Parts: sequence; structure tokens; C-alpha cells
Amino acid sequence: MQNFLTTTTESAGAMGGMGSTIIMLVLMLAVFYFMLIRPENKRKKEAEQMRSSVKKGDKITTIGGIVGTIVDVKDSTIVIETSADQVRVEMAKWAISSNETAAEAAKAEAQKAQEAKAKAKAAKKAEKAKKDN
Repeated sequence: MQNFLTTTTESAGAMGGMGSTIIMLVLMLAVFYFMLIRPENKRKKEAEQMRSSVKKGDKITTIGGIVGTIVDVKDSTIVIETSADQVRVEMAKWAISSNETAAEAAKAEAQKAQEAKAKAKAAKKAEKAKKDN
């Protein structure tokens, strides 16, 4: 009887240790997902959206460092003009690193939104001061 109780408690202790190990493993996988995998997928999605939304006239930089203006957009390629000599180069869309035209437009839009928010805050403050008087 004594032997049976000893083996039962030992196996219960081993199961408790295994449960905490599984919980730690699940927590570690969750941390990896939220810290590494999810942000990387988000960056890939944003880059793909940027590449699919390029249009004629946008100023871009390629992964290789070539700067130019888009002259023609096709399904999987673009044609860019790289200098005042009107040198035209055809490249794959996946080679686009950044779109300066879109970045500048987004920056200007963010600045306008910030100014509008500041004006609304100032108007609210002035209205509150008017009520207090």
C-alpha cells in the first residue's frame, strides 16, 4: 500500500511539472507571434499595398538605390526615367523600396490633420473660457 501511494504522488508531481512546461511553451509562442511574426506580416502587407498603388509620375527609389520617376506601369513591371538624359529602365514592381511622392502626400495629410486637431482644441478652450466668464 505504501508503495502505491508513493508512485501516485510522484506521477502527480511529474504531471504538474509537465503542465507548467506546456503553459510556458504556449506563452513563448504567443510572444514570438506578437513580437516577431505579426509585425513582419504587417510590413509585408504595407509594402505590397505601396507597390500595387504606384502610378505614373510618382518618384520612387528601388531596392538597388536607383531613384527615378515612373513613366509606365504594367501588371508586374514598371518603367522609370532616371535622369535628365531621359534614361528609361524597366524593372519589376517588387524592386520598389519606397515611394517618395506617396510618403510626402501622407506626411502633408498628417500635418493637416494635426493642425485641424489643434484648431479644434483651441476653439474648445476658447469656448470653455467664454462660458467661465
